[in-house]
Amino acid sequence: MNLSRQCSRTACGGSAVATLTYVYSDQTAVLGPLATYAEPHTYDLCAGHAERLTAPRGWDVVRLATEFVDPGPTEDDLLALADAVREA
Repeated sequence: MNLSRQCSRTACGGSAVATLTYVYSDQTAVLGPLATYAEPHTYDLCAGHAERLTAPRGWDVVRLATEFVDPGPTEDDLLALADAVREA
């Protein structure tokens, strides 16, 4: 069972640390910390792809974070997993 989300880029097996959203009406790409939940029409990116992100010509990129670090599982995540295993 894989608890972490993977990078959305094809053939990349890296762990996602950032979420990319496009605001088409403003011609803006917004790159921020990894969203709590995977949402349709957003893209999860690994640190390498997040740092190298470029937008289409004429578009702006808004970076809500400047460093993207894989936080790894928290103690709460591990406790929730243990509880789920006990219930099963």
